[in-house]
Amino acid sequence: MSRPNQLARTLARFEGLPTPLRVRLVSLILGRIVPLVGTAGLRFEEVSARQVVVGIRNRRPVQNHIKGVHAAGMALLAETATGFCVGMHLPDDKLPLIKTMQVDYLRRAQGDLRATAALSPDQIAAMQTQDKGEVTVAVRITDAAGETPIEARMVWAWVPKARR
Repeated sequence: MSRPNQLARTLARFEGLPTPLRVRLVSLILGRIVPLVGTAGLRFEEVSARQVVVGIRNRRPVQNHIKGVHAAGMALLAETATGFCVGMHLPDDKLPLIKTMQVDYLRRAQGDLRATAALSPDQIAAMQTQDKGEVTVAVRITDAAGETPIEARMVWAWVPKARR
């Protein structure tokens, strides 16, 4: 398993809190790290070494013209789940960068959405041992009806952080 990085160490401080409070605090903190995530109101239901689960509520600020979550909101949800999944395993001296987003819209979404992303042990090992590289991260997006309105996969690269 990967060595804890700054993100994992920070989130570990909230592990003992009741779930509703932990979700609110983690969502607030991560929404400040990535301001668009906070603006969209994404909720981090789980951020662990095993997986990342992020939700978005179908509310007016993120809706399209047919009162569903906007396509850009769905893509943001998928990108966020995969990005923080990568971020949980990447050593502190590496920088994650989105390289490719593939999003296929399959059907009209019903209500709130949830994205779940995870990495394989081999992907985690590569991130821990290679100076730079890339991983393809699949993400499962479900709506309130339990259906899959979109399919998405993201390619994330990592590179060494610039030295100051």
